[in-house]
Amino acid sequence: MSSTETVRAGSGRATRRASGSASGRVPGSASDSASGSVSGRAAGKAGRAHDTREAILDAAERLFAERGVGEVSNRQIGQAAGQANNFAVGYHFGTKADLVRAIVRRHTAVTEERRLGMLAEIAEPGDLHAWISCLVRPATGQLDALGVPSWRARCLAQFDTVPALRRIVVEESVATPSMGRALEGMFRLLPGLPEAVRAERGDMSRLLVVHTLAERERALHEGGPAAGTGWDATAAGLIDAGTGWEATAAGLIDALAGLWQAPVTTWPAPG
Repeated sequence: MSSTETVRAGSGRATRRASGSASGRVPGSASDSASGSVSGRAAGKAGRAHDTREAILDAAERLFAERGVGEVSNRQIGQAAGQANNFAVGYHFGTKADLVRAIVRRHTAVTEERRLGMLAEIAEPGDLHAWISCLVRPATGQLDALGVPSWRARCLAQFDTVPALRRIVVEESVATPSMGRALEGMFRLLPGLPEAVRAERGDMSRLLVVHTLAERERALHEGGPAAGTGWDATAAGLIDAGTGWEATAAGLIDALAGLWQAPVTTWPAPG
């Protein structure tokens, strides 16, 4: 090695030593190992917290669906989720209303993605059934994917019976970008509906969808067709959950199309 090369090599070693000294850390030293260990522990803690939250959400969905929101305490939810700490639900979610909001957000995160995909594929903007399908099929598709048994539809139906919780559901689900686009497309095809009639039929549609899905979920769980619904009668004897949900979606879309296109009865002005 020449003198010039020796100087360069020495300078490089000196630079590396200076860099390590300036950072207070020697590569491969115990401090490097400790840093990696801390990072690993943090990741493990975050993963455990996520798993705990998911277990709590699953337990809450089931208990709310089976008993009703007012009949279930946070302590019971925590126990059902396998948590020894009686305050686990409050620690991870806060109040019961916060827990309800988290359940609804978990539901809408999936339906939002599904609905956006459907909206991108609408081939006939003048087809009312296509827009209504974007309102219904994201929910039935998600419930189909959950398998049997599931509790999500019945849980959301329980929320609908409590005014304060119903507002949370409306805030979190109806106000999503995909829902706004679907409703806008549908209303373009119904230009003559008065605002009051539109609001009234919107409430009717919510009740029809929420409680029909809950009834279908219950029927699939119990192993038989839902009673009192014409489209379920045509699906009687079907065991496959996917076929059952498809029959329910088709029936709901037809029923909603009829509801929204029904004639409006006009009443004489009072006095």
